[in-house]
Amino acid sequence: MAEAHGLIIMLLIFLEKLSHSKVLLADANVTCIIPDDCLLPCSFRPVGTVVIHWYKQQTPVHSYYYNKDQFGHQNKHFSGRTCLFNSHIPQGNASLLLRRVKVQDKGRYKCYTSTRKGNQEMFVNLEVKAVIQSVIMEMTEETVTCSSYNIYPVPQVTWATDPPSAQEALENSTIKTTDHKGLFNVESTLRILGNLSNYTYYCSFIAADKTQVWIASWKNQEGIIQEEGLALSIPCIALDSSQNFSLTWTFTSSTEPTVILRYDTKTRHSFNLWEGQAELDQDLLLLGDGSLLLLKPDIEEHSGTYTCTHSGLQSRHIIQTKVNITVASIIVDDRSVQRSWWSTAASVAFFLFTITLALPQCARQKALKTRRASQRYNGAGFVEDGLHKHLNTTARYIIGPHGDECNGTQIKFEAQDELAGCTPNTAEDETEALPEATEEEQEENPVGPLVEGNDGQPSCSVEREEFENIEPVHTS
Repeated sequence: MAEAHGLIIMLLIFLEKLSHSKVLLADANVTCIIPDDCLLPCSFRPVGTVVIHWYKQQTPVHSYYYNKDQFGHQNKHFSGRTCLFNSHIPQGNASLLLRRVKVQDKGRYKCYTSTRKGNQEMFVNLEVKAVIQSVIMEMTEETVTCSSYNIYPVPQVTWATDPPSAQEALENSTIKTTDHKGLFNVESTLRILGNLSNYTYYCSFIAADKTQVWIASWKNQEGIIQEEGLALSIPCIALDSSQNFSLTWTFTSSTEPTVILRYDTKTRHSFNLWEGQAELDQDLLLLGDGSLLLLKPDIEEHSGTYTCTHSGLQSRHIIQTKVNITVASIIVDDRSVQRSWWSTAASVAFFLFTITLALPQCARQKALKTRRASQRYNGAGFVEDGLHKHLNTTARYIIGPHGDECNGTQIKFEAQDELAGCTPNTAEDETEALPEATEEEQEENPVGPLVEGNDGQPSCSVEREEFENIEPVHTS
């Protein structure tokens, strides 16, 4: 009996010591996103009151005892950034909430708990990372550059083209720097291969843990030339099949880039600065075709560079197109017709002006010819100096009986085609010799007898004869 009682006492002592021994648990691994809040897990077996201490290596992070938080020994790096779930401590929850995680928070943390039943230690390995938020892609005539900022740890950068190029042709220069927060800024530059519009350039930023790949691409399309007033479609086809994406169209002319249209497939929100001038096809847009339709492009307003940006969850694809709006050919024809009409009108006006000035002169020349012709004919039909101009006219006249002088002789000439011209005759034309009259013509044109007037002077007879085509008569 004595031996049995001794064994029982020894067992109780062992159990008591065991209850007050330190318990070690397996490490927990946690990865937190910068600058989000992070939870470091810790639990214990609640028995009465408890003492909790959190350490990062030997640095005090947070303490709790006497049923309240104790900040007297907390390191200033964690000041205002830690807390426990006090209402859950009686249930055995000693987890620590670390707010606004930083690169410097990375490391191994210890959770120490103590109750009247014993002590416990639990370790948490904290990893931090700053995800790739976006990749900015820029292109010049010689290089294409991809940049990303505030990343941790440093990512890997790769390049590719479509159509594919040999890797040795894709040698790039990548620069990695850190800021005061310990985050990485990465910039990678690749030299343009051949003609700028022959390739689509891709750059990929791969996270250090391989859990994230961010892809950006850029393509310069062949320029488009279109006549003003004719509808024009500027292509923009998505390079991935993502259903949730946003589409942005930017226009650049002589001023800064202007966002003219934006559409988000997830929220269905849209913005159109060029309402009535540009639009998207909603049905094709859901299939990844974000082509921009210019309804009536104008030379001054719509000539420039159009940039289509297709943004997905982990991607951004840029397609750039230069558009040149030209004068429509039909407008050129109309202007030519207008210029021709004005030229014709000016010619007609000049012609009428010339005629207006010329008609009085023609009339004066006609009158002068008529006087000269009448002065050359005497009463007997003789021509001065024996010469006469062939007039081809019809003359009506009455000659008195003597034929030497005829006061009051009435001669009337009716001008025909030869007098229609207005060109002045020269002196030689006026003295041109006229052909002789034949005997038959003389018989047909007799000289009537003279009749004396009341005053005893010879006078012209009232008898009238008509002569056509008077020919000249030579006197002996």
